[in-house]
Amino acid sequence: MPIVVNLDVMLARRKMRSKQLAAAIGITAQNLSVLKTGRARALRFSTLEAICRELRCQPGELLEYRSDDGEVG
Repeated sequence: MPIVVNLDVMLARRKMRSKQLAAAIGITAQNLSVLKTGRARALRFSTLEAICRELRCQPGELLEYRSDDGEVG
């Protein structure tokens, strides 16, 4: 999949667990897990905004595009 979700990296940088983030932004831990593992088919802007607000980051720090051959950009 060309869009890579780097949520686990940002959680590690902030020393936060997935369950803590899920509770803070008001979604289930299971839904956050689906997003974190890259299995999500969609992401609401309101959810992305809440994640960025809680982790104090920009959307570009969470989402990355990689072409099918693995190249970034």
